[in-house]
Amino acid sequence: MVAAGISLLAAGSDGGGSIRIPASFSGLIGLKPTRGRVPTGPGEWRGWQGASINFALTRTMADTEALLRGLATTQLAAPFNASPLHLEDVNDPRPLKIAYTTQSPVGTPVSATAVKAVALVVDALRAAGHTVVEAQPDVDGTALMKAYYLMNGGETAAMFQAYTEQTGRAVTAEDVEPVTWAIYQAGLHTTAADYSRSLDVWDQAAEAYSHFHDSYDLLLTPTTAKTAPRIDAELQSPAIVDKMKHAAELAPDEQKQLVWDLFEPSLAYSPFTQQANLTGAPAISLPTAISPDGLPLGIQFVAAKGREDQLLRLGYWFEQHNLLQMYPLSESDDISQAE
Repeated sequence: MVAAGISLLAAGSDGGGSIRIPASFSGLIGLKPTRGRVPTGPGEWRGWQGASINFALTRTMADTEALLRGLATTQLAAPFNASPLHLEDVNDPRPLKIAYTTQSPVGTPVSATAVKAVALVVDALRAAGHTVVEAQPDVDGTALMKAYYLMNGGETAAMFQAYTEQTGRAVTAEDVEPVTWAIYQAGLHTTAADYSRSLDVWDQAAEAYSHFHDSYDLLLTPTTAKTAPRIDAELQSPAIVDKMKHAAELAPDEQKQLVWDLFEPSLAYSPFTQQANLTGAPAISLPTAISPDGLPLGIQFVAAKGREDQLLRLGYWFEQHNLLQMYPLSESDDISQAE
């Protein structure tokens, strides 16, 4: 709807990339604000322990900025609050120090299209006077994803247990998709100690990012490691699907391994987005590339907590220099061949 110009924006929530990933696949702008930046509650305040946040996909930076200004708030009742929003530096001309990487944090392959998309952006940023060097935060991406999945299981179990208490009826495998059932079963065996320790892993990653941003204003990566799969693509094998359906029969360690295995194919498409969710940092996907087969692919900038101004600043710069590659609404709007 947004890419076709029917709507100015589409609301979304981003708990691991669910704004930025479709933005990359659709040729749109997708901002994930700093944890605590936009309203939460009432009733449910933590949203995956702060990993999930609401915002939107847009076609223009002006719409992105307007929505951010309109939604930014401080809620005294909320467990997470961001520093005050300051957008006075959106037009700051001073050069930035930007780190970049095209290495998947979980060791999965990254397509040549995604690598080239980042390389072209690196060249453009250097030509504009920014300092751009290859570097990345010192974070164990695999351990962080395992901690993320553990939280997913615990939160799913809590949700379904609340449903059972309210309705007097337990959730069964026939009620939900196999992937949800498998996550639920793993969550039933997640101890409070395991859950608490998983959040420690998040916090250690947030500390690593904080130190990283002492040296670099922004981190540049591909948003997705490759372009979108076909809508009818089967990402899980029949053997994994069968295991998911019978997840309740597996031992707890087998259930945890199954959760990793079932997410592995989708993680291969989007290994770069989750770290911003788990550290609380703001991140934006910008549509700067079109693959040889005509599919869009975005690049991602991650800023320090509270520094959405730097993300907007670069987004406006790309937009003003005709470097955003969106599907044109009309012949006069076509910027795909812009110099």
